[in-house]
Amino acid sequence: MRKSTLLLLSVMLAFGLAACSSNSNSGSSGSPSAPAGSGAASNAPEGETVTLTFWRHDYAPEAAAFDKLIASFEEAHPNIKIDFQMIPNDQYETKIRTALAGGNPPDIMALDAPTLASYANSGAIIPLEDYFVKDGDKDDLLKPVIEGLTFDGKMYAAPNNEGTIVMFYNKKMFEEKGIALPSKNVDEAWTWDQVLDAARKLNDPAKGVYGWNPTPWGFAGHEGAPYSEMAFLWQAGAEILSPDGSTSKGYLDSPEAKKAMTFWKSLFNEEKVSPKELPQDAFWTGKVAIHVDGPFAFSYQEQNFPDFKLGEDYDVAPLWKDQRMIGTTGSWGMAITSKSEHPDEAWAFVNWVTGVEGAKVWYQETKNLPARQSTFDAFAELKEYPMNIYAEQLSKYGHPRPVTPAYPAISEAIRLLFEDVGLGNGGVDEALAKAVKKIEDGLAMHKQ
Repeated sequence: MRKSTLLLLSVMLAFGLAACSSNSNSGSSGSPSAPAGSGAASNAPEGETVTLTFWRHDYAPEAAAFDKLIASFEEAHPNIKIDFQMIPNDQYETKIRTALAGGNPPDIMALDAPTLASYANSGAIIPLEDYFVKDGDKDDLLKPVIEGLTFDGKMYAAPNNEGTIVMFYNKKMFEEKGIALPSKNVDEAWTWDQVLDAARKLNDPAKGVYGWNPTPWGFAGHEGAPYSEMAFLWQAGAEILSPDGSTSKGYLDSPEAKKAMTFWKSLFNEEKVSPKELPQDAFWTGKVAIHVDGPFAFSYQEQNFPDFKLGEDYDVAPLWKDQRMIGTTGSWGMAITSKSEHPDEAWAFVNWVTGVEGAKVWYQETKNLPARQSTFDAFAELKEYPMNIYAEQLSKYGHPRPVTPAYPAISEAIRLLFEDVGLGNGGVDEALAKAVKKIEDGLAMHKQ
């Protein structure tokens, strides 16, 4: 079972939405304060220095935040040194798998939430439940965060941040067409039909303007696509797996799933309000009127489209809904590998970075959506528009992706399902049956 699990991880799960963040340091005053209350007893002999290796995917703004947290940690723990290694995104999963197979992984590794179950199931990482009980302030973590990092009843990673996506809309286009603006109250999210009605009025083929782009990067070949698309299934009342995670039959091919996929197909084919080929920076250049994105979009706009102003040219609102309101969640965390000879020292560092005080420093430096309630409480800007929409949607309506060793098969199946149906490459029933089979094959590998 362990070998098959590692083979499944060959599906690349690098997800730009979860990895990216703002590199703005607004709100940070000088060097971050040193997190407190995240020490741990050392197993090393007194006076001996322990060096911990820590690997993470390469992303410059987050690297700078880690550098500051490492410096404060080493100052407070002079007998522990952190060997921090940033690995290019397109090489990260491969290098981790190779190191695990060779028996020489780092002490601490970054992981994206969907990969957690595979690593945990293979014994590559250790459960952190006892550490969280001791001094991890688990009760402070948001419920969707805990759910997304829990496998077989135990948490296997500590979260750096959380993620979700909301609706962006071109305010000037709405006003020009006389369309009422959507509510900013997450309990009053627009329905699919309301968004479609606006999209029909905003659609302008003669000018190359599409009314509604329902997935951030279009039909992209990475995790960003299924991350955003799964919400349509859940919103319609469908599920991807059975409650016990054993099968997709009767769930992904349910009437509710068919309803979601039929609506999705109509956006790209019958209604033609959604682009099959998404232009570069379509929303920021006025080629798409209704879009979906994460909080990192604000820094992207400021850096690349500074004349396109929030509150003037565009605004944001809660993600749309159907039978129910649901927004997909999940982001990166830190795990301790089972080969580490110093798990207690590794936890001390993990907890320094992701604990109550470290999480505040992380938010100050990255502006990533927090995983802890105390971080939301500590910053006024997280209670104000537009970040309050992300915060409230996450806490009230967040839904993690399936936590299962078979997630790579699920991710690929959902991505291809929405792509095939959207591009008109087949009927809904046929596409759903194909997706169910792919997921069942993935699940079967872990039942052997």
